[in-house]
Amino acid sequence: MKILLIILTFITPTVVFGQGKAIPINVSIFNESSAIPFTRFVTTPIHPGLQLGTEFNYKVKEHSRLFQTANISYFFHNYLAQGIGLNTELGYEYRLKFGLAFEGLLGLGYMHTFATTKEFIFTNGLYEKKADRGNARLYPSFSIDIGYYLKKSETNSPKIFLRYQSWAEYPYSPDFIPVMTHINLHVGTKFCINTKAK
Repeated sequence: MKILLIILTFITPTVVFGQGKAIPINVSIFNESSAIPFTRFVTTPIHPGLQLGTEFNYKVKEHSRLFQTANISYFFHNYLAQGIGLNTELGYEYRLKFGLAFEGLLGLGYMHTFATTKEFIFTNGLYEKKADRGNARLYPSFSIDIGYYLKKSETNSPKIFLRYQSWAEYPYSPDFIPVMTHINLHVGTKFCINTKAK
């Protein structure tokens, strides 16, 4: 129930502002890696993830805009954990006349992670399987991306993009590794859903 309330809190402002307008939808698949940001670009093995989100504008000019995102994401790292996250980002985009665009995004989110292997606890001389209720994390992020608007003359043109996202997981393992850093390499698209005005 708490997760549902958080999702509604993220999405409600966008729906209200979007009545009778085009609602942008961002969908991306990504490769997650535990690494120090900006030291690696493409990493192997692949740890897959999926992100779905939307965004709304604060200020729009001829070639630039200031906007905010709301996203839900999931990743599976078979050697580490799997996690589901909710985050929002403040973003700035600069769009050139021929459709090429550059973005920078600063974000903050909540993530719940679960172990990908069975965990045991030693009790009364025996190892017993431990219930995994997951771990709560905060995850600040910083992302840069390059994209291309397929219909350069249209404001709500579909867009394809490549995004490099660096993020930190806190707390990770208190008294041992307090912060774990990650990078996600996204390949995605943005498109708009048109709504009817009431």
